Amino acid sequence: MTRHCPTRRTIGSVVLALTTVLAATSASATAVAADPLPGVTPRAETPVLHDDDAGGNADADDPAIWRNTADPARSLVIATAKEGGLRAYDLDAHPVQSVAAPPADGPDDAPGRFNNVDLVRGPKLSSGAADLAVTSDRGHDRLRFYRIDRDRTGGPLTDVTDPAAPPVFSADQAEINEQRTAYGLATWQDKASGRSYAVVSRRERTSVALLELIPGQGGKVTYRKVRTLDLPSSFRLPNGTSWRPCAEPGELPQVEGMVVDPSNGTLYAGQEDVGIWRLRADLTGKPELVDKVREYGVPGVYDEETEECAPGADPGYGGKRITADVEGLTLVNEADGDGYLLASSQGDNTFAAYDRELGDHNEYEGGFRVTPAGGALDGSEECDGAAALNEPLGPQYPHGLLVVQDGHDAPGDGDRPSTNFKFVDLGKVMKTLDD
Repeated sequence: MTRHCPTRRTIGSVVLALTTVLAATSASATAVAADPLPGVTPRAETPVLHDDDAGGNADADDPAIWRNTADPARSLVIATAKEGGLRAYDLDAHPVQSVAAPPADGPDDAPGRFNNVDLVRGPKLSSGAADLAVTSDRGHDRLRFYRIDRDRTGGPLTDVTDPAAPPVFSADQAEINEQRTAYGLATWQDKASGRSYAVVSRRERTSVALLELIPGQGGKVTYRKVRTLDLPSSFRLPNGTSWRPCAEPGELPQVEGMVVDPSNGTLYAGQEDVGIWRLRADLTGKPELVDKVREYGVPGVYDEETEECAPGADPGYGGKRITADVEGLTLVNEADGDGYLLASSQGDNTFAAYDRELGDHNEYEGGFRVTPAGGALDGSEECDGAAALNEPLGPQYPHGLLVVQDGHDAPGDGDRPSTNFKFVDLGKVMKTLDD
């Protein structure tokens, strides 16, 4: 994800690493420059958020698209703003509701911080069937649940989290405060059993947990942990050496962007400095690496003074499509079973599209950029989260919608960190990929 805090490598280290790698692989860089990716322009953008005290430490991160089946034109985009909580926007990208993140439990404890969000359609609660927005609260190491009711007085989102919902990974508050907590998130429903699940990754670790969502009393929702899986943290290279992505001491290559294909229960998980994994959403079986980031296998040395990683020579074992960090995984489903897995290539401000069908081995199908539409409507840079919905959403988006986070909104506001979300006509994206 975009580094707006000093707990991971700084943006400067990523830029330094990318510059060095590209210099060491001039032939590859020339090939990329000779074949620029096409651009698609956004139609709208949400108001800017500022990750500072004056802005309530609000930082745009991850969106989800809720379709109003009764009136698609009144659908919503529900998005996280980290310490700024949760936001709901209409299809004009206008704010509909702002939900605050829960406060810190004590004066020395971490405050609530909403990292990722996903949806569960129609689970049966004790109060009846409902659509839910589910978010990972990194600050408290918990999941939070919000019932969606478009016409509710006061806003469409109502907190229905069971107060007794347990920490996802931490044993106690002291461990929660270390913030190796719930991070990335993807939800899915088992067609055979009808049960709802969330797959949750752990910050600065390679762990992924499977949680079953459980209805509680009074329409509340909680969860239980089913199992966990640890993705690799080091990798054997073709030259016989062992490689681990460079990071601060004690940190492992984490996962954030995740999505589950509902047609076959396949989970795609983006290990930020490694690549995209494909595995069963129930976390059984053996994970497979679908694609690697360009920096895969590049050695690095962490400098305590600069808090940056100095990369060495590129041995040439990385991929050709995505530049670290890999983020924002989302699916574009098509009626015939075809479609795309989209991934945000955060390091070079592009998006990569892979064939959704397993029979085609998730082969690369093309890519694009979200570029400025002119005037004050800029494109997307260093995109964290993305969400696509290939269904008609009224006259504004009859061919569906793609929402992407913009890590550097322009023109911005001086030196203040400025982020928001861009709304893109999915029809434009599909046409670009089909050309």
